[in-house]
Amino acid sequence: METPETIPAVLRRAAADHGALEAVVDPGGRPTFAEIEAQVDLRARALVASGVEPGDRVALWAPNGLEWVVLSFAVYAVGAVLVPINTRFKGAEAAHILRTSGARTLFTVTDFLDTDYVDLLRGQASLEALAETVVVSGSVHAGTVDRHEWLGRGEDVDPGEVRRREAQLGAESTSDIVFTSGTTGRPKGVVLRHGASVETYLQWSGRVGLRAGDRMLVVYPFFHTAGLKSGILAAFLRGVTLVPHAVFEVESVMARVASERISVLPGPPSVFQAILGHPGLPGWDLSSLRLSVTGAATVPVELIERMRRDLGFESVVTAYGLTETHGTASACVGSDPAETIATTVGRPLDGLEMRIVDDEGDTLEAGESGEVAIRGFNVTAGYYGDPDATAEAIPDGWLRTGDVGYLGPDGYLRLIDRKKDLVIVGGFNVSPAEVEAAILAREDVVQAAVVAAPDERLGEVPAAFVVARPGRDVDPDEVIAWCRERIANYKVPRFVRVVGELPLNASGKVQKVLLREEAARA
Repeated sequence: METPETIPAVLRRAAADHGALEAVVDPGGRPTFAEIEAQVDLRARALVASGVEPGDRVALWAPNGLEWVVLSFAVYAVGAVLVPINTRFKGAEAAHILRTSGARTLFTVTDFLDTDYVDLLRGQASLEALAETVVVSGSVHAGTVDRHEWLGRGEDVDPGEVRRREAQLGAESTSDIVFTSGTTGRPKGVVLRHGASVETYLQWSGRVGLRAGDRMLVVYPFFHTAGLKSGILAAFLRGVTLVPHAVFEVESVMARVASERISVLPGPPSVFQAILGHPGLPGWDLSSLRLSVTGAATVPVELIERMRRDLGFESVVTAYGLTETHGTASACVGSDPAETIATTVGRPLDGLEMRIVDDEGDTLEAGESGEVAIRGFNVTAGYYGDPDATAEAIPDGWLRTGDVGYLGPDGYLRLIDRKKDLVIVGGFNVSPAEVEAAILAREDVVQAAVVAAPDERLGEVPAAFVVARPGRDVDPDEVIAWCRERIANYKVPRFVRVVGELPLNASGKVQKVLLREEAARA
């Protein structure tokens, strides 16, 4: 079978080439690739019966699991566009994604970590486009539809209708809208495409060394390109058994490594630091581990060496990317030395151009540091419904990443810093502006500035500096509790310091570099 150019074609090829192999291991079952294909067809027919048309946006707000995998392929199969929602989001955050994307259907759960996502959406305004909410796990509320009832709708739909819709898809068809937060604090929907997704993860999986028959445990959430693309899509491209893990916890992950004979364990550096620091390490059976792919934060050379020595990985590889590049722009290969893997993020993918530019957009010489700019096949066409943000990020066909680095003579990219103020918490982007807005909603705070503070486990975490409204006292613990009620936990400041004033430069802008230094000392 020829190389697929759409995600549904990847599923068809996986079923043809690896039909009898276990595709997904989950408490809900252990279906083969052929059985996954049949389950996808059932759900695709139900989507057709429910009136979902090509180009409609369909949102998925649920934890990693078998149903996530099957539903995502079904959405692609009918020509609809998948809109993943972060499982840590509160109601207002999720409602913004639904509203901005114009999603007409939502698949969600009411029983994940004692959280009922349907309840979180109650009272959220301007969701008129959302025609139906299907509960795939947990209690069904009034106004929602049970998964089994929804599935039954597809029984009278001609299976050929799904194949006809698949045939209408092409490499340039939109596959996903994945929302990411920028420095403005306004989440933007990155438009991803079928062909670019497939080509990116054919290259990625080839570079890192995925093999048919590998067993990959995925702790990266499926709502993130790391889980959605380098997890689900890469596994189906290469005939790899996917073992989704809903919540990272060291002992449960290592128990599954042993029981499921996991050979591939990707994750951010914080995952491996937690495993290596656990007292149970000497007693775990790690003999099946072969390959790890890490990144999303600075990776110490010592960590790469310990992952090879103490966890038994034959190969540890680092990679770099943004949602705007379908999740990957460059990657090392397993044969690279540990120092190269730890200090670089590899070479650009074939078909991508990468250059380093100054503030005026002029190209710098090799070895000179500046902003990383990328052009090529997997750069997003833009942000959904936001032409101004698109023009700002991709002014001349080159994506301005906001990351600062330099290209060595070997063509490998070395990252130095971020031009943007994003805080990256264990691989997840946190917009300081969004956290600041949450804090400024308090009546006792007149100014707030959020910066990154170094953290041994997560790389960095948010730290907040606040100025009290005259005549008011601010309790830092109350500010933290306030944020926990309004934004996802990973965005909540780990500490809050009340100051008399924020340091400003001559133009009145907050000098966050000084606050970062203070946060590091604290």
